[in-house]
Amino acid sequence: MILYNKKSSPIKQDETLDYKDIDLLRKFISDQGKILSRRSTGLTAKQQKRVTKYIKRARILSLLPFLNKD
Repeated sequence: MILYNKKSSPIKQDETLDYKDIDLLRKFISDQGKILSRRSTGLTAKQQKRVTKYIKRARILSLLPFLNKD
């Protein structure tokens, strides 16, 4: 029997996702502006698709940058 540690999801079940919640969406973007993978964030597939959709929507509305120039 293989035992593994399950990561807790950063998004709670009762918490609603929204493209206007920039502080929450910044948790899922790297320093370079790339969207982090499911493996590194610990999201489910359904949550990852929603987060990706909302990040892209926020980028188009200029709420988030497409890339971070440092």
